Amino acid sequence: MTAIPVTIERHRQQMSILSDADLVLLAKAGDEPAIRAIVQRHNQRLFRTARAIIRNDAEAEDVVQAAYIKAFTNLAAFRGKAQLSTWLTRITLNEALGRVRARKNTTGLEEIDMQTMAPGGEVLQFPSSLSATDPEAELSRSQARHLLENAVDDLPDDFRAVFVLRDVEGMSTDETASYLGIRPETAKTRLHRARKLMRQSIEKQLSGAFSALFPFDGARCAFMADRVIAALRNEAS
Repeated sequence: MTAIPVTIERHRQQMSILSDADLVLLAKAGDEPAIRAIVQRHNQRLFRTARAIIRNDAEAEDVVQAAYIKAFTNLAAFRGKAQLSTWLTRITLNEALGRVRARKNTTGLEEIDMQTMAPGGEVLQFPSSLSATDPEAELSRSQARHLLENAVDDLPDDFRAVFVLRDVEGMSTDETASYLGIRPETAKTRLHRARKLMRQSIEKQLSGAFSALFPFDGARCAFMADRVIAALRNEAS
């Protein structure tokens, strides 16, 4: 093995332990390993940010690449008043939102969040009698049902009874109180607490999965760095 690849590899390893501030100084001088280190360090957050707005993996990658190009070609404007990650995230958000506005100028971010995803949008659909009876929709309903059933099962007995009668069976507060032999005020209190526990249980079941959402690592992460470096070289030529 020649000395040159070893030197390059050692340089890259050194880049990985540098702070963002140090990497920025090197990147401003055109140091490609520093640029690559910045890209790989921030890929995950920027991809997830773009993906949350665009809701399409391929276009989200394009957004991230465009954001990096804007950032590195205007790196002199970065004064370090905000964290580099914050600066990059803002650029990514602006790029993603700009594309959304270009597609539909009258749609605001709040409306985008409330839009119903088309089939294949990779959003968990909760049970609905109006949903299509295709296999994917059926699987989504089954997953949602099991999630909710587990949360109901975890409720204390008294709370679970009130919750099922009120929110599942649709009984009124007075009917529920009458069935359980408790005061209406007690039924209201137990329902409030049951809903709070349900929310906490569902959040707990989902929390372990959040860290694995939209992974952007390995070959995809390295490839993004290659694309950014290539684009910057073209800009400079």
